[in-house]
Amino acid sequence: MTTNTGSKKQNFVPLLVDVAVPIGSYYLLKSGFGMGIVAALGWSSVVPAVRTVWGVVAARAINAFAALILFVNVVGLLLSLVAGDPRLMLAKDSGVSSAIGVGVLVSVVMGKPMMTAGMKPFLVKGDPDREAVFERLLSGSAAFQRAERRFSLVWGVMLLAECVARVVGAYTLPVDTMVWLGTVVMVGTMVVAAVVSGGLAAGPMAEMIAAELKGGDAPAPAVLPSLAAAR
Repeated sequence: MTTNTGSKKQNFVPLLVDVAVPIGSYYLLKSGFGMGIVAALGWSSVVPAVRTVWGVVAARAINAFAALILFVNVVGLLLSLVAGDPRLMLAKDSGVSSAIGVGVLVSVVMGKPMMTAGMKPFLVKGDPDREAVFERLLSGSAAFQRAERRFSLVWGVMLLAECVARVVGAYTLPVDTMVWLGTVVMVGTMVVAAVVSGGLAAGPMAEMIAAELKGGDAPAPAVLPSLAAAR
């Protein structure tokens, strides 16, 4: 019971810091303290930036995603302050999605889908037997490999679509509207990507793992010896 509660807290803390705090502080600084739009946007980005840096320092390792997000935030903030354009500050948030989306799609083309590392824990569930089957199918099953690539492909495409939507909104809608609507678009994209990638990839992969654990009750997936040897 304690473990589950702790896990839920760990899942919600980043969401609170990265989403609720920036939005709430923006409106507080702008409406409550009378700050300008650019200043309010800049100061409301401080807490997520500090959290990202702290995560890197605490882990004593560079996380590619965390470093990318921090870089985009810092560059976007500097450019916005120089240009004095609050819409640029909103549009720069989509830079994170576009950069990650492009990176994910490139990883698929290169045969090393980037999203596999994030999807694997949900499939193996900490079970050594499931993990062994996962690795065996990943190295020898053509169907499993196709599903693996589809998972990353869906996320890459959805992140690029989110980027386009947020950039368009940043330059066509009122700034106050996009402060909260940008977050709605981001969360909506994550939900849709999770549902679609689950149905097209994660679900079938889980079924293949279950069938393999049962000892081949389902037809065995095609095996690619050359790919198995390469991995």
